[in-house]
Amino acid sequence: MKPTISILGCGWLGIPLAVELIKAGYPTKGSTTSQIKLTELAELKINPYLIDLYDREDRTEFLKADILVIAVPHKDIDNFQFLVSQIHASDIDKVIFISSTSVYPNLNGEVTEETNTLDTALAKIESIFCSSSLFKTTVLRFAGLFGGDRKPGYFFPNGIKIKNPEGFVNLIHLEDCIAIIKTLIEKNIWGEIFNACADTHPTRREFYTKEMKGVGRKPPEFDEVKPSEFKVVSNNKLKKHVNYRFKHPDLMNYR
Repeated sequence: MKPTISILGCGWLGIPLAVELIKAGYPTKGSTTSQIKLTELAELKINPYLIDLYDREDRTEFLKADILVIAVPHKDIDNFQFLVSQIHASDIDKVIFISSTSVYPNLNGEVTEETNTLDTALAKIESIFCSSSLFKTTVLRFAGLFGGDRKPGYFFPNGIKIKNPEGFVNLIHLEDCIAIIKTLIEKNIWGEIFNACADTHPTRREFYTKEMKGVGRKPPEFDEVKPSEFKVVSNNKLKKHVNYRFKHPDLMNYR
């Protein structure tokens, strides 16, 4: 019998992830902060729960699972510490924590999982989960997210000058986000930290010029005054350790 999975945060990533896991035979629970979305989740055969990390309610039923996927943008350290105490009292023994490559500084070079992170709330929350001895956590540091209704051609409103035009783009497609999470579960890979980012890193100038043209917008304007600051996120560990092949490796030709 396949493990039961609870997904904390059924939004842009959590809903299609849950749908994919259910198709693969995993009993799946999902949470939302919206009463209205409970019906939507149920119609998708996701066992729905109303959970807000700011409300420290009893989450016993939601945490009756083998694996917890945390896919919320919440960054309140105290509320995550409380969640960890609830996980300790639950059946959960494995966690996937969705983080971000924003934890890395702009070094004008490559960053890997070994690179020192910034002193941010998100980095501290990662540490809270990784330091628990009662469950194993795998942290996924996703690059910028796109796919579905998130189209890069609309990332910047008209009249905004795009900063760092000679900096490099770090993005990952929704389909890869889902496939990576599913692969980690299937291969039972825990206690690791992985960067998850497409293979290629075009400059912001070439990428957003192409993307805005592709959706029928006029060419973007760029901030040509300030020197470009950037980082190039390496995905080598994910590809080697997990043997993962990206569905959308080339950001200039992903359609």
